[in-house]
Amino acid sequence: MMNDPSVDIVRLTPGSEAELVFEGALRPRTLAEFVGQAKVRAQLQLLLQAAKLQNRTPDHILLAGPPGLGKTTLAMIVAEESGRPLRMSSGPAIQHAGDLAAVLSSLVPGEILFIDEIHRMARSAEEMLYLAMEDFRIDIMVGKGAGATSIPLDLAPFTLVGATTRSGMLPNPLRDRFGFTAHLEFYSEPELEQVLTRAATLLDLAVDREALAEIAGRCRGTPRIANRLLRRVRDYSLVHGVGGLDAVHAALELYDVDALGLDRLDRAVMDIILTRFDGGPVGLNTLAVSVGEEGETIESVVEPFLVRIGLITRTPRGRVATKQAWAHFGIPRTESVLFVDDL
Repeated sequence: MMNDPSVDIVRLTPGSEAELVFEGALRPRTLAEFVGQAKVRAQLQLLLQAAKLQNRTPDHILLAGPPGLGKTTLAMIVAEESGRPLRMSSGPAIQHAGDLAAVLSSLVPGEILFIDEIHRMARSAEEMLYLAMEDFRIDIMVGKGAGATSIPLDLAPFTLVGATTRSGMLPNPLRDRFGFTAHLEFYSEPELEQVLTRAATLLDLAVDREALAEIAGRCRGTPRIANRLLRRVRDYSLVHGVGGLDAVHAALELYDVDALGLDRLDRAVMDIILTRFDGGPVGLNTLAVSVGEEGETIESVVEPFLVRIGLITRTPRGRVATKQAWAHFGIPRTESVLFVDDL
């Protein structure tokens, strides 16, 4: 640990090469470098080694889980470990069957095709993908009406790696064609400390363990958020010349990240439930209008974290605050408030 707190966090020179390639430097390139997701790593290792021993393309892979857990990074690792080229696309970019046909027909033998947010592909493209994944061919329609003709087009063998944050939205025929489905889990605090330690080492940042543990406890179990908070702490240290826990506390307070990892929107939602509706129940639409956000944002971004850490529960009548929520925000419970546990 450094004796001078002003260099306790940062030794990275602004404008240095490491700074310019921050994101690229933090992405692990092999399964051995990848931190966390031990079960998924072991499963992928077996799948890739078996394919290499049999001199064939690996089975199609579906990576499912919340944002920021490493789905894109794992797709890059699959290509690296297989020694094959990688083609990257996304579901929203494939809105017609012709878009997908153009991508598939240009693949070279053994290429890895990564489609992020694959559940957002157009339905016509999904149906074309069924045949491509199973038989490595597609049927292209030429002409219109009675004179239309279907022309089969053979494809080079490829491996599809699909990533989704909402696997339930994938149609069963598409989901069943993946040879392996990996479900990524949120990271524990010790794993996040490893992620932060690795990032700090790669970027030549000197960070004490207390500071790393404090950041790890506030990043919602997500490596992407951990790396983002590390950057904000680094920025604060560079500007103010403060290091250690002081820099962590000051930087995260400035960016509205509290001890549980709640941000401004999380606290706004909790404030509405606790103060305006006496702890709930509150319907999703009412909650969204009250905080001025879309209901989908509340349901997919805010609510899962609040439920996971035990601040709210979902009931048939709406969202209800728990005892932990009242205690965390220091708001006294009125006599009229009932918790789910009291019912």
